[in-house]
Amino acid sequence: MYLIGEFREQESIVRAIQRLKETGVTAAEMDVFSNEPVEFHRGILDRPSRMSLVAVLGAIANGCLVTGFVYYAQHNYRLNTGGMPVFSLWGTGVITYEMTMLGAILATFLWFLWESGLLRKRDKSVPVPVVPPGSMCLRVRTEQTGSVAEIMERSGALGVERKAEL
Repeated sequence: MYLIGEFREQESIVRAIQRLKETGVTAAEMDVFSNEPVEFHRGILDRPSRMSLVAVLGAIANGCLVTGFVYYAQHNYRLNTGGMPVFSLWGTGVITYEMTMLGAILATFLWFLWESGLLRKRDKSVPVPVVPPGSMCLRVRTEQTGSVAEIMERSGALGVERKAEL
């Protein structure tokens, strides 16, 4: 069962989220919908992100892959270099640096798409609220519909709507 509460002020939706978290509702069970960006203070509706770890791992993986490819290419196609080394870190450094940065950028972009839900298969049974202009909607997945609806109304919700999974 989903409860969808409509709020006009950010303070009231923050109060509702804090009270719901005190009763045991987790951040994973709550979603906020709005026509405009809503920024909450730290600790209100935090969700863990692995963006920085993925960026570093993407940079390391792509940098190692490219350096290995350049090493293989330079040793597979022998050239007469007049006694100079075939593989030089100075000559390979620019390519390694640029491709390392590309790996970090691509990994960050793809992880952003994954965390935002754009690459994941959408669940058609979850109701998405229609948000009027100037409003914010708080969607809560719960089995305790009475107490959650009461908390949302006491926190300043204009109305609370019950929706079952489709």
